[in-house]
Amino acid sequence: MIAALAIAPWVLIFIAAAVFLGTILQRLAGQGFGMIAAPMVALVAPDFLPTTLLLIGLVVGMTSTSLEASAIRWADVPAGFAGRALGAVLAAVVATRLRDPQMLAMVVAVAIYLGIILSLIGIRVAIRPATLFPAGILAGLMGTLTAVGAPPMALLYQHEPARRSAAMQNLYFFFGMMVSIAALAVVGLIGMRHVALAGLMLPVVAVALFAAQRLAPRVQRAEIRPWALALSGLAATTLVIKVLS
Repeated sequence: MIAALAIAPWVLIFIAAAVFLGTILQRLAGQGFGMIAAPMVALVAPDFLPTTLLLIGLVVGMTSTSLEASAIRWADVPAGFAGRALGAVLAAVVATRLRDPQMLAMVVAVAIYLGIILSLIGIRVAIRPATLFPAGILAGLMGTLTAVGAPPMALLYQHEPARRSAAMQNLYFFFGMMVSIAALAVVGLIGMRHVALAGLMLPVVAVALFAAQRLAPRVQRAEIRPWALALSGLAATTLVIKVLS
């Protein structure tokens, strides 16, 4: 299968490391999968973005959501879901015209930097339909184009209790993966290579989720946030340097 994917073994290992780190952060904090994995994958295998990470993210999001289902506030869901779906549709249209790997790499880097800025702003935005809907649209655009869709919702939920924040963001992440995959499938941007690589990464996801489950009682969201942001920024900067060199 590796030969059919035309990926060197070291590239596969690098992708596996990216998926492992991103999965752990997503499970523990409700964000981080795309911000960690997307720039790392863009460095070595940009042809697999965003589709393969969206397929992997579907499994990560489904599992993480099921583990924190009791903390979900369902009244927030309709507006956020509606915005996320609309954003995914708009992004799929854009994606059909965005075929240059270097351009996509720069879009990923910009999305990461935007996510870091939003995470550091620290402003408090009221959680209501009027803010959930536009945040969902922005998340849909970013997530479908780059596999980095968490920052807008993270901004809304950053002042919520840690467990609820993670639960809500994982729920939006899971739904976002579904609608983004559906939108890309409709415009013909999902191939067997994407599916095959995602399948190879499933054991990595399983191990990462097991590790995160063991770590969850000991790790506070505030403790991992600086590390997640630092790793994301380093990966995005390395990506920019590679594109510009």
